[in-house]
Amino acid sequence: MEDVDADPATHDDVDDVAALADARRRDYELEQPLFWRTAEDALERHRTYLHGLVEAEDHVFLVARRAGRLSAFIIARLVPAAPVYEPGGLTCLVDDFAVVAPGDWASLGVTLLRAVADRARQRGAVQAVVVTGRHDEAKRKALRTAGLTVASEWWVAPIDRVAGREVTSGQPDMPA
Repeated sequence: MEDVDADPATHDDVDDVAALADARRRDYELEQPLFWRTAEDALERHRTYLHGLVEAEDHVFLVARRAGRLSAFIIARLVPAAPVYEPGGLTCLVDDFAVVAPGDWASLGVTLLRAVADRARQRGAVQAVVVTGRHDEAKRKALRTAGLTVASEWWVAPIDRVAGREVTSGQPDMPA
């Protein structure tokens, strides 16, 4: 694995992180157009949200760069488990996590995941939960490399389809 530093994100990183996340959202939307339907003002909303995370105490927000350019980012939120579970400490929940190129998952992705896990462990986390799309095989492989296993799946459909009715107009067609 290449030697890449995982650095805390700064306000100067926010525009690049938001652009990378926006590209990832649009790719995901192609795979599951209802669940990941991008809001019209998603990019601006995300920028505002990211600025709030730069110094948030309950988050770990890291970036990686190659040749001075942002190449990947990861955002983890430290949360207690649901009240019916007791893993023994906090959960390191990673929902926003992207790399510039799919080939970067094996290097930058794993490096960032290990760095965020180390920081989260120091703050009381005992498990990592990482969200990814079922179709994102390069990311899934990186998660397996880092020792994660699948614990849950979310299944999605327009409510009318689930109710046995025709899908109403205006809702995107979804893969079966």
